Amino acid sequence: MPNKLLASIDIGSHSCILLIAAFEKQENGQEKLVPKLQKVEVCRLGEDVYEFGAISEERLNDLIIILERFRSTVHALGVDLKAVAMTEAMRKASNSDEVILAVEKALWFKPQIISGEEEAALTYKAISEWYHSELLTLDIGGGSTELCLRNKCLSIPVGALYLFKKMGAIPGPEYKNFVKETFKEYPVRAFSKKEVVFIGGTATALAMVYLNLNQFKYEQIEGLEMTLNDLEQTTMRISNLSKELRALLPGLENGRSDVIICGLYWLKSLLERLHVESFKISTAGIRYGLLYPSPSEESHEIK
Repeated sequence: MPNKLLASIDIGSHSCILLIAAFEKQENGQEKLVPKLQKVEVCRLGEDVYEFGAISEERLNDLIIILERFRSTVHALGVDLKAVAMTEAMRKASNSDEVILAVEKALWFKPQIISGEEEAALTYKAISEWYHSELLTLDIGGGSTELCLRNKCLSIPVGALYLFKKMGAIPGPEYKNFVKETFKEYPVRAFSKKEVVFIGGTATALAMVYLNLNQFKYEQIEGLEMTLNDLEQTTMRISNLSKELRALLPGLENGRSDVIICGLYWLKSLLERLHVESFKISTAGIRYGLLYPSPSEESHEIK
């Protein structure tokens, strides 16, 4: 059926995202996955994992309320929910089986915990389908960072929420040594000097602050080009504000203001280690990659 609405849900360490989209034919004859509705809710599962090693009952109840709202939206619009993915927080949570059962009950759909490499590959799939060129995808989430270039993927268990829990809102002198040791364990040299596309909640928040957007508008954010200097100035602008004023900036509501500076410090460290001076921002991510047919589905369609 043409333009059939499809949905995916990304349950991350910091937030949950519902995407409703449809494949639409473009002027060049190619089909593009076009977003119709996106809902973002902060869940901060990673906080519990970093503090207790498991998802607390209170946090799980909050998650279920979010997902029941997502389910209501999907069913009200008659959308086909195709995939539900869970990432770094669930990869580490000791009670992941309990959470999976609760999520399945809330959504009437069984979620899957995907590996860091699968997460990177799904993001790369989404970006390559949109841009049809060879790009390095860089996805900084709450609990992990994924880099992918073609079939080469790397997942680093460092994200904006992770750094915030480890170092506070603004990293101190210990951050320099942390970065040095992290890149020793997770070298990124194989990905250096490539055209970078930055994805994830930190990317979207950075774009909204940089552009002074009061509302999320993917058309204005998608493909935005920024330099290292732009990044440094925006980071300084955010850092110089009090916690209360920082929370009033566009894109930094719902707890994002707590973790954004850590995410931007980490982005700068990655870009410098990758030897690049500029980058693009994309609103795509694993939620888009989840909606593309798998190789087995594609071969079945061809037959």
